[in-house]
Amino acid sequence: MTRTILASLLLGVSLAASSKTTLLEHIPLQWRPTSDLRLGTTQMTASPVTVAPFTDGRDDKETIGENREGDDPKPVTTSDDVGTFVSTHIRQLFDQAGIKTVDSNGAVTIKGEVKKFFVREGNTYKSEVAIHLTVIDQDGKTLWNGLASGEATRFGRSYKAENYYEVLSDAVVNTVSSMLQAGDFQKAISGPSN
Repeated sequence: MTRTILASLLLGVSLAASSKTTLLEHIPLQWRPTSDLRLGTTQMTASPVTVAPFTDGRDDKETIGENREGDDPKPVTTSDDVGTFVSTHIRQLFDQAGIKTVDSNGAVTIKGEVKKFFVREGNTYKSEVAIHLTVIDQDGKTLWNGLASGEATRFGRSYKAENYYEVLSDAVVNTVSSMLQAGDFQKAISGPSN
């Protein structure tokens, strides 16, 4: 009888522990795009471009998403540097698009401040990325200044880190796609006209 009661108690504790969701707090950022980069229609620059490390201008630098399916929202946070993550992958996408990037002394330098980097999970995962960009020449003259943004939506199992990674990565890809399709931005990264 004592064993049966003890076994029942242990089973109850085990079930209660397994039903409790582990919060997605301080997760490392991971690059997991599922979207394809869309290139612009004009010839990309042959001039080298420097992508400077971006800053994170968001008020809450740890929060990157939240699950709003239940009564109590569940947070998604990271301790990683969002500005560095975004600029690293924007440079990678530029390279993929055929734009030559260099560590320093490019014909132009792209500076950025991340304004939004967030996923709202309800029935779907919806992400939004927004970056204030400035393109400057080697003399420090501003060639282009503006906001670039991208969104992504996907279905997935509830409150899973991999879905947050994918939808945030896709929003960065879509942000770069919008940059590469904007004529004024293309002209600016081609460098100053002679």
